[in-house]
Amino acid sequence: MAEHTSSSITIEAAPADVMGVISDFTRYPEWTGEVKEAEVLATDAKGRAEQVRLVLDAGAIKDDHTLAYTWNGDNEVSWTLVKSQMLRAIDGSYTLAAVGGGDRTEVTYQLTVDVKIPMLGMIKRKAEKVIIDRALAGLKKRVESGPAA
Repeated sequence: MAEHTSSSITIEAAPADVMGVISDFTRYPEWTGEVKEAEVLATDAKGRAEQVRLVLDAGAIKDDHTLAYTWNGDNEVSWTLVKSQMLRAIDGSYTLAAVGGGDRTEVTYQLTVDVKIPMLGMIKRKAEKVIIDRALAGLKKRVESGPAA
């Protein structure tokens, strides 16, 4: 499972604003195409999600799973699989870097998915790429549209 898929996008907002949207899991169904439900199950001392249950419909990958989140400062969050019906593993991260004096953010999304059913590596990578590209486009649109109502 060493192979992963990664992509980056620049968002016209400060890193704190971008991370604010990333960390607001209960609103994921509003801006991600794949997440149909999101429920925060546990939080850390700072109120950040430590475990989140997600109902995912990403075409070839449909699942109800729970992820454990690890926060590395204010500009990086990573996750690993706790339990799933269809996935053997899912490891990912968002890494944020301020650019242009801090009023823009480069967001890098890295993802590795391993499913329980047999699937060719190139099909898994394609599914990862679709998930990443849609997530980054949705994140950019959500953040740049201004504060959520």
